[in-house]
Amino acid sequence: MTDPFTAVPGAVVDDGRLVHLGAPTTEQRSLAQGTAVAPLGDRSVLAVTGEDRLSWLDSLSSQALTALAAGESTELLILDPRGHVEHAASVVDDGETTWLIADAPDAAGLLAWLTRMRFRLRVAPRDASDEVAVIGGTAAAVARAVPDALAVWVDPWPQVGAGGWGYAPAEPHPGAERDWSEAIVPRAVLQRLADAAIAGEIALAGTLAADALRVAAWRPRAVTEGGERTLPHEADWLRTAVHLNKGCYRGQETVAKVHNLGHPPRRLVALQLDGSDAMLPERGAAVRRDGDAIGEVTSVAHHYEEGPIALAFVKRSVPLDAALTVDTPDGVIAAAQETIVPPDAGATAAVPRLPRLSRRR
Repeated sequence: MTDPFTAVPGAVVDDGRLVHLGAPTTEQRSLAQGTAVAPLGDRSVLAVTGEDRLSWLDSLSSQALTALAAGESTELLILDPRGHVEHAASVVDDGETTWLIADAPDAAGLLAWLTRMRFRLRVAPRDASDEVAVIGGTAAAVARAVPDALAVWVDPWPQVGAGGWGYAPAEPHPGAERDWSEAIVPRAVLQRLADAAIAGEIALAGTLAADALRVAAWRPRAVTEGGERTLPHEADWLRTAVHLNKGCYRGQETVAKVHNLGHPPRRLVALQLDGSDAMLPERGAAVRRDGDAIGEVTSVAHHYEEGPIALAFVKRSVPLDAALTVDTPDGVIAAAQETIVPPDAGATAAVPRLPRLSRRR
């Protein structure tokens, strides 16, 4: 089937994703200002129905979901027995169906695991990606573009949720003014949006623009910052995806021990990259101190205000003021680190803070 966005002037479409429309940095500004929306072809949607759906998901995940109200947004993590992040999903319930928005590469594995864990409960998880799509943008922009959405997930990041904990010492948090929602819509809406964009009635942005805004807000994502090595603490994910006071779930013991008694072995940092030579690293590129590899890049973007930026995991022992470099295909570039998770992160060393409503410059 032909992707409807291929006919939009300037559109670059790759494997069902509208990557950009020729001006990714301009698209970022439009997304942030609420004058454009982004079709998120890199997302998949799982639908969970049945009377036991919320208590069932509560028992399996890091998040307290039993009392989730219709229309309320949160997110969950599925951890392995050692507390590492296996899957992540954005969560919104409409009163009859719990919708899980997941990174496309992660959705099949998440569904397979959920299906194995049904037992005799009244739950029915399924992949709804052939029926629905996801549209992202500010809350107001999404409401204007798709007023007939089936459900809308409002990103809670970086607010510290009930039972959560924030490690990032920055105040205000760089994501404090993040206004991001993702609407679940029937797939027929994509053609309507494409037609409106061709007619000049609506502005669109690509996934490159959406991801750049995420990186600038230090927002972790399963397909980049998640994985079999990642503890939620390392990415400051306890802030929005973990309830520290809920009942038992797989991986909970590690979450509690690391938070209360220890420190995560790695920590996520934000990198301001030297943009003088227009060289950007690739995901997985080595981060070095004095030539020795001490971490790796997880996400890279060229932000419309901050220029080239990245997120990276580094060893906890790396000093906060250490001079770092990053490998690129064309050579090594300098990188200045900003602390997301401090080396002494833990219950006795970090105090949860609600971000102020102002933006880092």
